[in-house]
Amino acid sequence: EFLAESDQAVTELQAIEKQINAICHGLAGVSKHFKNDVEVGRVSLSANPAYRYGGKLTEEELWTRFREDTMEELVSYAIGCMMGRYSLDAPGLIYAHSGNEDFDSSRYPTFPADADGIIPLTDTEWFEDDATHRLIEFIDVAFNRSNSQTNHLEKNLTFLAENLGPKKNETSRETLRRYLCDSFFKNHLQTYKNRPIYWLFTSGKQKAFQCLVYLHRYNTGTLSRIRTEYVIPLQGKMAHRLDTLNEEIASAGSSSRLKTLIQERGKLSKQQEELRLFDEQLRHYADQRIQLDLDDGVKVNYAKFGNLLAEKKKVTGE
Repeated sequence: EFLAESDQAVTELQAIEKQINAICHGLAGVSKHFKNDVEVGRVSLSANPAYRYGGKLTEEELWTRFREDTMEELVSYAIGCMMGRYSLDAPGLIYAHSGNEDFDSSRYPTFPADADGIIPLTDTEWFEDDATHRLIEFIDVAFNRSNSQTNHLEKNLTFLAENLGPKKNETSRETLRRYLCDSFFKNHLQTYKNRPIYWLFTSGKQKAFQCLVYLHRYNTGTLSRIRTEYVIPLQGKMAHRLDTLNEEIASAGSSSRLKTLIQERGKLSKQQEELRLFDEQLRHYADQRIQLDLDDGVKVNYAKFGNLLAEKKKVTGE
């Protein structure tokens, strides 16, 4: 529907610009010498892929790219609603103060903002309030607000996933989880020119644990909360899963099943060690109760957290 509306908007503006040309040419008395036509690539709307991307792409390629970029923007907006930056109940910017002060949770009745502005991004389903679960909740709420009894959630998730680089045999939910875990922050960095407003705390290459924090809601207790609400519980969950894997490996009935379990155990063991080291660093910085001064800018504030944050060099230049 959005794509159809975008196409219609481009067509309407193109027609208006042709009319303006005709009027101007008539007033100037040069109608016989100039055409009133307006190339679609000159219709200056961000919803016009021919103007937005230019180049030599075919019309189909232009609209495919526009559709994919639009779905990435939708995910970014959903993250903003999770963080409380935006709300489905009011237009424009809702919260962009400092230190989570005066944050009013009552402004988000349709889709509640996250209680602490901390959103886990993990490749495994460890937490009920992680980004994947909340994104699915957002799509369900945002696109099923009519009086119709038909729920289009699965159709909408499929459409969203199909435009976020799905891999073969992935479910829509698996694609969304992988996109959020692997690609969202990279796209966010690019959009904000290496001055992100959602910061990615990460345990490292194994991605044992990652979470987004909205810099305007960060406060001196945020790191401690990341530890107590997520990192420490996750260590227990990983230990339990490893025990279960060892039992399943001992009783595996086929070689293919055994291979899969051993691979999972190897990956999880690496993640467990990475998480242990991350927790040590996290505790060190949490004890410092670091304060941000937003007047100093993202670059200066980002550097205060050592190696806890992803893409530090891109953001700080160090």
